[in-house]
Amino acid sequence: MTATTASALSPRQRYFRPNALWLAAPGLAFLAVFFLFPVLRLLALSVQNPASGAFSLESYARIANTDVYLQVLGITFKIAGNTAIFSILLGYPLAYWLAGLRDGLRERMVLLVMVPFWTSYLVKTFAWMVVLGRTGVINNMLTGSGLASQPFPLVYNEFGVMVGMVHAMIPLAVLTMMPIMIGIDRRLIQAAQALGAAPAQSFWLVYFKLSLPGVTAGGLLVFISSLGFFIVPALLGGRRETMLAQLIITQVQELLNWAFAGALAAMMLVAALVTCWLYDRLFGLSSLSGGETSAQNGGSGRLRLIGLAILRVIAKASAMLADVVRKVIGTRGAQLLLPIYCALALAFLVLPTLLVIPIGFTSSQFLEFPPPGYSMQWFETYFSSPVWLSATLRSFGVAAATALCATLIGGLAALALARSSTRWGGVIFATFLAPLIVPRIIIAVGLFYLFAQIGLVATDMGLVIGHTVLALPFAFVTITAILKNYDWRLDQAAAVLGANRVKTLFLVTVPLVKGGLVAAFLFAFITSFDELTIAIFVSGGIKTTLPKQMWDDMILQLNPTLAAVSVVVFVIVTVLLLLAERFRRTA
Repeated sequence: MTATTASALSPRQRYFRPNALWLAAPGLAFLAVFFLFPVLRLLALSVQNPASGAFSLESYARIANTDVYLQVLGITFKIAGNTAIFSILLGYPLAYWLAGLRDGLRERMVLLVMVPFWTSYLVKTFAWMVVLGRTGVINNMLTGSGLASQPFPLVYNEFGVMVGMVHAMIPLAVLTMMPIMIGIDRRLIQAAQALGAAPAQSFWLVYFKLSLPGVTAGGLLVFISSLGFFIVPALLGGRRETMLAQLIITQVQELLNWAFAGALAAMMLVAALVTCWLYDRLFGLSSLSGGETSAQNGGSGRLRLIGLAILRVIAKASAMLADVVRKVIGTRGAQLLLPIYCALALAFLVLPTLLVIPIGFTSSQFLEFPPPGYSMQWFETYFSSPVWLSATLRSFGVAAATALCATLIGGLAALALARSSTRWGGVIFATFLAPLIVPRIIIAVGLFYLFAQIGLVATDMGLVIGHTVLALPFAFVTITAILKNYDWRLDQAAAVLGANRVKTLFLVTVPLVKGGLVAAFLFAFITSFDELTIAIFVSGGIKTTLPKQMWDDMILQLNPTLAAVSVVVFVIVTVLLLLAERFRRTA
């Protein structure tokens, strides 16, 4: 369409003429109905009187005037904050080491982080229950070797919760920090040392400063994700470690107090939004995607000066400590410290889950490590159980439908943003990423209330819709990353040869990015297959998925059948992840 023709169109015609941006309309409509509306409806319930429906702040007053709820809020923020701090502290050296490896080796080593990241939280938590329990691996080793006369209380307390939470969140922190670190030119450190700076000083004043966007982004994502956690605290903690999400589940499932559940959800959402706002003020949300931070653009002068002063103190102290270490263990020994630490960190991420595998083949009637003998009886119990098989088949069916929907909707949206330069691009991008920011428990409760009104509770359709909301960001981001490297001149060549937009899409674009599409499909499949929060509410106790069935059994009693099921889930997720990574790299 020429400029003259376009100018001849009325404003209404120009607004509604065909445009690539309209490809995002199905996804925006889907999120508006099944994400924004349920969340806003839940928040609206928090300011309504349950009996009359009139405006009321009774639920918030109840929270403010009850010490128990204020304590739970404090515990939630404390655990989420500590998880973010420890995940960054323990994950930073690993991310730094991975970023410094050559590309081929880094891709292989990153898989050791990716597998724990995508492994079901239920499987990981079950593994820690086996490792930390009174008769678990660690206590058996300590008492068997004579180092302890009685088992240590390593679980059902804050220690157990922190171990499980940090283990679950370190991969997220590492995967968030690493892309920023890969983009840092390490020759800058060499230049600083050539100008007289000690190695420790050049690291803190040059490299760490440049990696700060990744550090802060990782801390933000870990903190927000931890706010909505309930699996780890429920299974590894005690009453003193009750978190906000557990209270919300109780209010909905046992007391049917929607107003109070909405108020608790509002408190959690406000905490997440305030955290994002503070992050944006200090660093800028653009740093989440690798953009420049406020600090890099000048930022707040006083804040910047304070930060530099703190870094100088840390750099000076680190330089003194490094000199002492080199004198004690030598230069070669000091160089080996980082690889040794990273090997231990990777072992911490991988080994707990791997320990479940031999337990799944145990001949004992109890959870023991090492197993006294080996048998296939627990796998036979699993495969011969109609309940377990029904839950497994439903999980596969729901995950396949979810992956198809998420890939189609996310692919169209990614194509819309890639083919259109509009001022609304940032808003659309943020909308599709929003389900990652809002805690899952809030989305689940909001959908449960909506589905109860339209008859989708205890239906496969309800599960597919709920899982698609959660899987959509992963598919969208994966396809967006693939399209960034796509050569759009190929589409122009097809158009010159007479192909219309539909033929170009299906005969040129899709075949060339099919690897990315398959990867997005598999990532969405894994997200659905492992999902528990939506299933707890939407399944209605009838349409049970495999994670929901595992949750029910773990709440009642731990048994070797759960170990066998964990092995099955671990193998399925690992195989799908390896396939997804292979397709993503070859896209």
